[in-house]
Amino acid sequence: MSRASTEAKRLHKADFGKERIDLLYEDEWLCIVFKPSGLLSVPYPGSRARTAIDALELLMRKRGTFSASHRPFVVHRLDRDTSGVMMFAFSEASQQKIMDTWQTMVTRRLYHAVAENPSPRSCFAPLADSGTIDAPLAYNSHNIGFVPKAGDHPAEGSATKQALRHRTNGSIYERNLTVRGGRAEFKTIPAVTHYRVLCRGTVHTLIELDLETGRKNQIRAHLASKGYPLAGDENYRAKTDPFGRLALHARTLEFDHPYTGEHLCFEVPEPDDWLSCVQNGSGGIPAVWSMPHHQQKHGASRPDSVLERIPGRRKRGGMDFIQKGKLHR
Repeated sequence: MSRASTEAKRLHKADFGKERIDLLYEDEWLCIVFKPSGLLSVPYPGSRARTAIDALELLMRKRGTFSASHRPFVVHRLDRDTSGVMMFAFSEASQQKIMDTWQTMVTRRLYHAVAENPSPRSCFAPLADSGTIDAPLAYNSHNIGFVPKAGDHPAEGSATKQALRHRTNGSIYERNLTVRGGRAEFKTIPAVTHYRVLCRGTVHTLIELDLETGRKNQIRAHLASKGYPLAGDENYRAKTDPFGRLALHARTLEFDHPYTGEHLCFEVPEPDDWLSCVQNGSGGIPAVWSMPHHQQKHGASRPDSVLERIPGRRKRGGMDFIQKGKLHR
């Protein structure tokens, strides 16, 4: 069965399953593209969904620039529902050179995110205006990253038993398990995120994030651990979905070219309505998966009443903040 968030996108996302990339820059060694939300960066085992690397290859074929010696190779990834600026290499040699020098060649990599404010009744304190989240990550059996608490252990289910029995290192979960005293334990990996609050609202906060490490789900897990899950993030139990997507955007990629030494910077701003939504407090549109009546089996489709309450993204784009605010009453 499909997840609630996937069904919502299927019904309301105009380009669902047909997302396109924009080519921002290319030379003989690498290219920079804009990847929209909803598009996988690269395929994973068993998946038949379109990916950014598929879309780039198709674009190159149409332009006559694709060949066996000049084709795209991934050097870093964005989560499926994260939009933003990505880099691809055009040969295995370029891919290796970029990956080997990534930490020194990339001088700035900024994300913008809209996060839900903690409930006043929660134990979480408001984020400072700026700071650093230095918290190692673990991964659960669904390969979702999180900041473990003292005493957290892997679930004693079939996925854990299989991972410990085969130890194939085929998944992030398997790679980050260890055994102590005959019991499975999480093996954490370092993760450091620097942040700066750009705008505080009554419902959400707009945050700029600078990655010191680039772990899977790092931003989402770090902010959720502070009581600030990203809007539209079903995996981290967000309660609102004002944009019909995960509110995380890779805005800036700045680097020194690994072959020419030229300093390059590419920036694609997040949608304008992110800031206005935070400023006006109009983003309290409830997420389908957080609604009380959505207590059916995992992935059940939404009742008609919910579909009527949450219009598609295009229609919401034409609403003022007062109209948007009425949606969740």
